[in-house]
Amino acid sequence: MRKFVYIVTDRNRTSLHVGMSADLIKTLDFYKQMPSLFFDSGQQLTRLVYFEEFKTEPQALSRFKLISRFTRMQKERLVRSCNPDWIDLTIGLDFEHITMSRPLSTQVKIPLTIMS
Repeated sequence: MRKFVYIVTDRNRTSLHVGMSADLIKTLDFYKQMPSLFFDSGQQLTRLVYFEEFKTEPQALSRFKLISRFTRMQKERLVRSCNPDWIDLTIGLDFEHITMSRPLSTQVKIPLTIMS
């Protein structure tokens, strides 16, 4: 079973939140659909800026605990080491999820009118 440790932030990078999840896409979808009762639109945690994948839960849990104790400066360094421009990584994950969930067709379909 795969586990993920991730860091999400808002569009202004004022908040950095460390989390752990078994289904990263579903978790990120929850963050994006979370009602703005507690945050205004600028403070919603909608940008995935860092993540790591682990094969076991104990590995992920120990890494989660370690990153959670990091200072803000350490978290920023961790993000910049892999994502120096702080690009939202959900775009790549969604693409991977879409292509993995639908069967790929290698057969080309040609209309009969072209063949005659």
